[in-house]
Amino acid sequence: MSLLEKVNTPADIKGFSTQELETLCSEVRSYMIECCACNPGHLGASLGAVELCIALHHVFDTPKDKVVFDVGHQAYAHKIITGRREAFKNNRKYKGISGFPKISESPYDSFGTGHSSTSISSALGLAVAAQMRHSGEKVVAVIGDGALTGGMAFEALNNAGSMKTDILVILNDNHISIDQSTGALHNHLLKISTSHTYNSVKTRVWNRLSGADRLRSGLQTFVSSTKNALLQGASLFESLGFRYFGTVDGNNIGQMVETLTKLKDINGPKLLHIVTTKGKGYKPAEDEQTIWHAPGTFDPKTGKRNVKTSDIARYQDVFGETLLQLARQNPAIVGISPAMLSGCGMNILAKEMPERVFDVGIAESHAVTFTAGLAAGGMIPVCNIYSSFMQRAYDNIIHDIALQNLKTVICLDRAGIVGEDGATHHGCFDMASLRPIPNLTIAAPLNELELKNMLYSATLPHYPTTVIRYPRGNGEGVAWRDEQWREIPVGKGQLLHEGEGIAILSIGAIGNRASEAVARAEKDGIQVLHYDMRFLKPIDMEILERVCTKADTIITIEDGALYGGLHSAVSEYITARGLGNKLVSMGIPDRFIEQGSIAQLHQECGYDSETIYRTIMENYRR
Repeated sequence: MSLLEKVNTPADIKGFSTQELETLCSEVRSYMIECCACNPGHLGASLGAVELCIALHHVFDTPKDKVVFDVGHQAYAHKIITGRREAFKNNRKYKGISGFPKISESPYDSFGTGHSSTSISSALGLAVAAQMRHSGEKVVAVIGDGALTGGMAFEALNNAGSMKTDILVILNDNHISIDQSTGALHNHLLKISTSHTYNSVKTRVWNRLSGADRLRSGLQTFVSSTKNALLQGASLFESLGFRYFGTVDGNNIGQMVETLTKLKDINGPKLLHIVTTKGKGYKPAEDEQTIWHAPGTFDPKTGKRNVKTSDIARYQDVFGETLLQLARQNPAIVGISPAMLSGCGMNILAKEMPERVFDVGIAESHAVTFTAGLAAGGMIPVCNIYSSFMQRAYDNIIHDIALQNLKTVICLDRAGIVGEDGATHHGCFDMASLRPIPNLTIAAPLNELELKNMLYSATLPHYPTTVIRYPRGNGEGVAWRDEQWREIPVGKGQLLHEGEGIAILSIGAIGNRASEAVARAEKDGIQVLHYDMRFLKPIDMEILERVCTKADTIITIEDGALYGGLHSAVSEYITARGLGNKLVSMGIPDRFIEQGSIAQLHQECGYDSETIYRTIMENYRR
């Protein structure tokens, strides 16, 4: 029987020797690889954090003591040893466990995460609450060097340092987030973690310390005389009120346990800087860290990935190739991405014109205001942000772009249901939240060609500030690469199928599922009037007038929140005119949608092709 099979809670590893902990780390890593080989997940970061997770649970009294993981990509080992070993086989699957920490899933998940740079703020709240309740709980925040680029992380560091709250922040530094880390902070951390002189002196001092008194005395001497002398500027964290400890080999379980044991009893704000290898222990993941962040399925023995080839382009590739073509023609066009160059397809432009692409790190608010500044300076900036991450820059869109009516193009990748990443990543709210904002045009393409032409249109000088939302994954197989540019008139939809009595108004790629349902209804002798609205704002009033005249029942379909989106816009039109049309709405309901395949979740939400067809038939019979 393996050690891992005996571990059902962290209490089971409290008495493990260093050798047993090393064995457990190896078994957890192998189990993680075995599970993720057939059930894809975020593998690379979790492989690198195995020793960290096990050391935390070995040293701290969880779940009384709280551990908060930033984003949660690195928390698989944590899940496996906290009673979810068997459940991990269904990680990220429909009705399975979440791929991210989730309060409702386990008492060991102290705080739900999925977006970056939130761990220190939430951990500080937990620590202050523990202090006020006199509970004696210890609180640890685990944050990666990529997530530390988020401004919220520094706001929390500044606040925590000034409050002198007892909190431990562990900086898990692997020099990469999804793509390679960038920026001044990355260079600063790299300087600390790779300084031979600093680390050799640090190791000698650390190894001579034993006991709390000598530990405090030795570290105080070390901080004051060695660190600042050898690394000018290494006192970044001390300047924020944190005692800095590091760097420590985060993949050495013995050193991690020893270090955490010593730090556990030191009060006040502390930051432990550990260095880990993303993909640790699995050579393919170590060699290609960006690919193995989320590699899909693979052969665990050989590391050969099961790459699905398709002649149908992904929307992110349509965006990337189109942006490159436009940039070749117009020197004013530049691209901005908050650490998602490869994810959104902007790496295509970056490869040919690196000087015209700006990866600002995991900093969505900054990305949007930086975009506004570029626009004010005479450029045509195209900012690409995942829909769910755009939520973090809402005020910046209002205050810095819309209010000043600055000509920008904001592309929202992963809009609508995204699949296995679940509730933290679905792009549900962009249409509903952006529609009330003046000076914004909101568009959604039906297919690849429509995305190409919308992006082209949005960069034209006379076009207004435009938000273009489109889904994750492959398009519809529509020819687009060699097609000529075509300007899409602002606020104009298109007729997809003529009919009367029942009408469908759809927006975005989900309209293709509606077209499938309309085609089935036509075989049954039912002619459904179907328009692709293209624009949520300004909405095509001529289409609404015609549809309300020709159809008694209007079905709206959107891959977004029902409240505030297309449904609301059509309802407002009907109500304002006192019309009697029946309105049936299909979209994301007023609740958070968990993980699963996109097809499963469309069916759960009730706007897959089959449900649309049944809705047409039910309303026709009535």
